[in-house]
Amino acid sequence: MLTFEQKQAIIDSFPELTKKEVSLKRLNYHFMDSLYEKTIVVEKLHPNGNGFVFVGDLLRYEEEAKDKGLVNIRDYDEQQLREIIEDAIQYLSEEEEDQEPIEELWQNREGAQLKLAFEQRSWNVYHGENLEEAFGTQEAAKEYLLEEGFRKKK
Repeated sequence: MLTFEQKQAIIDSFPELTKKEVSLKRLNYHFMDSLYEKTIVVEKLHPNGNGFVFVGDLLRYEEEAKDKGLVNIRDYDEQQLREIIEDAIQYLSEEEEDQEPIEELWQNREGAQLKLAFEQRSWNVYHGENLEEAFGTQEAAKEYLLEEGFRKKK
């Protein structure tokens, strides 16, 4: 495992990232040229070696990424850390492909309806106009809906 100082030196080698100190001696690194509202690439890098990198819904990291698209880099080696940061910067640098909006209605046995919509790289579940949940992949959103007893309306 890399030390905090080693991780910090690797991350500092990316000139496109800006370091910002946060509470408890932790550091965030922002990509200010992000094409999206999200700018934090490295989040909560802690002196104990823990920290997270934002990868959104990149399929390469779907097994490791948590709900918010964050991957824990505690046990990453130098090569892995460089690769994930490069991927994160590229992810935040790419324009979304223009695609037709995707919307599906889902209904449970009681007749309640939810809408599943793909918007800005995320799969959002709405109850009326209110955002219920957001997911990085369509599969995760569908799994959630099925677990909650909803089926796609035909």
